[in-house]
Amino acid sequence: MGEDMDHVGPGAAERDHDSGTGGPPREADRPALRPLTARSIVLSTLLGHHPAELPARALVRAGQVFGTAEGTIRVALTRMVAAGDLQQCDGTYRLSARLLARQARQDDSRAPRLRPWAGDWEIALVTGERRSAAERAALRQAMATLRLAELREGSWLRPANLERPRPSAAADQCAWLTGTPEDAPAPLAARLWDLDAWARQARWLLSTLAESERLADRFAVAAAILRHLLTDPVLPTPLLPDHWPGDALREAYASFEEEFRTTVLDRVD
Repeated sequence: MGEDMDHVGPGAAERDHDSGTGGPPREADRPALRPLTARSIVLSTLLGHHPAELPARALVRAGQVFGTAEGTIRVALTRMVAAGDLQQCDGTYRLSARLLARQARQDDSRAPRLRPWAGDWEIALVTGERRSAAERAALRQAMATLRLAELREGSWLRPANLERPRPSAAADQCAWLTGTPEDAPAPLAARLWDLDAWARQARWLLSTLAESERLADRFAVAAAILRHLLTDPVLPTPLLPDHWPGDALREAYASFEEEFRTTVLDRVD
């Protein structure tokens, strides 16, 4: 489930926000709940299915669960193939390579691969002097995937507590180092990521999911949860504020996924 959310936000030092993780989010802090469309139904059904391919009749049935007409789903399938989102062969639709990569990122956001943290940080220093706009965009995308934050232009870092491969854009454009901050690391983490705002948004999503009764409403909230998890820095516990809601948000999404599987996916195989 979820929509594209591939960006890196500004550092906490560049934002003006209320401090504290316990208060409710301001209106501007609340993640957007995107409307349920035929495209989102198709994408969420395929993104939640392994392998990510299903026959058209199964996707039509998924649409019917949400009250979307067969013709509307079939038009969406045609448009998504034309746009390169899907591939079609003998009536079966599968995600494109780009969306398969997104499925992998979403899977990783739900179950990050952690390693013991001894206080070291990953540091990436951009080495290229004359990079094209496309190269810079590719690097920023790669760093978002790696969950690194930019301390200043050309300097990216994070605690070295994650196991994941480095995209070629990150490996080719940067020199990679391992180091340890001389000062306390928690203030550095708070400077790199707006942890209070992330926690406020997470708690709002948790309460909104709990209060939503219609499957379509819960679907929209769950999609927003997955987008939010993609922006979780997944920091070691000593660097997080008290009562960090990351695990609770993952558990809530897992519970909805089981509901979605029982209600939708088990009917489309």
